[in-house]
Amino acid sequence: MPGLVSVKTPPASTPLRIFPPENSQCEGSRNESPRVQRRMASPSPSPSTSTSRVRPSPDRGSGKKKSTPEKTVIDESSLDNPDLGPFLLKMARDTIASGDSPSKALDFAIRAARSFERCAGSEPSLDLAMCLHVVAAIHCSLGRFEEAVPFLERAIRVPDLEKGPDHSLAMFSGYMQLGDTHSMLGQLDKSISAYESGLKIQTETLGESDPRVAETCRYLAEVHVQALQFDEAENLCKKTLEIHRENSEPASLEEAADRRLMALICEAKGDYEAALEHLVLASMVMIANGQDNEVAAIDVSIGDIYLSLCRFDEAVFSYQKALTVLKSTKGDNHPSAASVFIRLADLYYKTGKLRESKSYCENALRIYAKPLLGSTPEEIANGLTEISAIYEAVNEPEEALKLLQKAMKSLEDIPAHRSTITGIEAQMGVMLYMVGRYGEARASFESVVAKLRASGERKTAFFGIVLNQMGLACLQLYKIDEAAELFEEARGILEQECGPYHLDTLGVYSNLAATYDAMGRVEDAIEILEYILKVREEKLGTANPEVDDEKRRLAELLKQAGRVRNRKGKSLENLLGSNSNPQGMKKEGTKRWSGFGFKT
Repeated sequence: MPGLVSVKTPPASTPLRIFPPENSQCEGSRNESPRVQRRMASPSPSPSTSTSRVRPSPDRGSGKKKSTPEKTVIDESSLDNPDLGPFLLKMARDTIASGDSPSKALDFAIRAARSFERCAGSEPSLDLAMCLHVVAAIHCSLGRFEEAVPFLERAIRVPDLEKGPDHSLAMFSGYMQLGDTHSMLGQLDKSISAYESGLKIQTETLGESDPRVAETCRYLAEVHVQALQFDEAENLCKKTLEIHRENSEPASLEEAADRRLMALICEAKGDYEAALEHLVLASMVMIANGQDNEVAAIDVSIGDIYLSLCRFDEAVFSYQKALTVLKSTKGDNHPSAASVFIRLADLYYKTGKLRESKSYCENALRIYAKPLLGSTPEEIANGLTEISAIYEAVNEPEEALKLLQKAMKSLEDIPAHRSTITGIEAQMGVMLYMVGRYGEARASFESVVAKLRASGERKTAFFGIVLNQMGLACLQLYKIDEAAELFEEARGILEQECGPYHLDTLGVYSNLAATYDAMGRVEDAIEILEYILKVREEKLGTANPEVDDEKRRLAELLKQAGRVRNRKGKSLENLLGSNSNPQGMKKEGTKRWSGFGFKT
């Protein structure tokens, strides 16, 4: 967990492992995390050679524990002593550095903060801000991320930007650590907001073209990629490239890292040719600097682009080239080799060579069955999930489900893994639905919905899709009223996030119409189907098979109601506004089913 630079820390203090080097000057503020290094003041920032954003994980220490002083009893009246705060903070740092009880260190740090606060009075104190960061970092190391947030929010309010760059950089560090903490809690929106506030302060303090601003821009761009906000990520990455071109040597490692991230963004936006160009340039830089492992990683990404462009022979060549290097440098059983096997399996599935595809899946599974020391649970879980998708594609849902269950077991239920667990649970729900285990599917979707609501992601397209899938499972269990409520909520979310004409939104409309018909609300179902048919005719043409299907379904309902099709266009507000009113819905227990199907 990244920390804050120590301002005016006693010189005799033992450096704390989770904090950057101490320096009370403006040039000495730095904030690091395992994901990306953010340097506020080092003269030559180290480049990040990886574009993947890994969540920061608490470092609880390892190795032989050293003895630490017994817990000191402090008289409350002595907190006014200006020497007590630095002493208690040193005790906290010594306790953590020795690998002893974090709870004891937390007690020292909290007492130090109280002493700094008393001595500072109403004046802004950098010592207090730094100490609050220490308290928050210890809470994070204990897995108490929710408890760390109030301390960080308070630490941000302590510095005064008008008192010089020291205060500005302290506030920057606070915002970045707060963003990391929200990220660990799966609260991406709050995380991005904190990072943006930190970037604004850093830019105002150091200037637009400072290399340290470029590192923060790239850091924030990676977060936007994780949040699937690719336009924002692209703008930040372009800014990073411009700063590095201005301040670095041509073909620098920093520029290579930027280009790898830009390639990822271009690929996500479907601009594969641009992504390929960025990757080739990055590869040339890495080759010139003798970075063999990084060249292999870039070759894997180049293979992905070739696969997207259906240039299969070139993709195989890139994958095999990367595999040869990874096996020679990291070993035959390294997870990075397994990830290449999975890509080759996917490629051969797409080219119809199912035997080769399954063979590569089995090669990857052998590696994940006995992972090397140092392999992370995330690597294993992600690999198993990708193999599961291939087994699902070849119509082996039971095997796919087993792999997803293994992936779930490999992850601990901690905030850092919750977003991954949520995605796996959602996929498990789909698999359970496919094999006819509807009760278990509903329970799985219900768990996903609860997690997304708790994390504040209840207005995303993914949340709307999960609600739709849960509604389908409820229909199979004859919980028609519950299904209708879920479809209505999904409809509202997808209208806002995807628009009323998106295929996912139209699919929910169709499911809602079928549910209304099953409940006996035939008129409501007819109105929705008339709108769906109008949109599909406009977008797909009257001869499209999907349009024919909607016409057939609408004709059946019109026949039941003794009506003919109303071809007058209706606004979406008038059409669906009345349907959101739950009054008039029949009580659960109605078993009349519609004569048409549902859209998954």
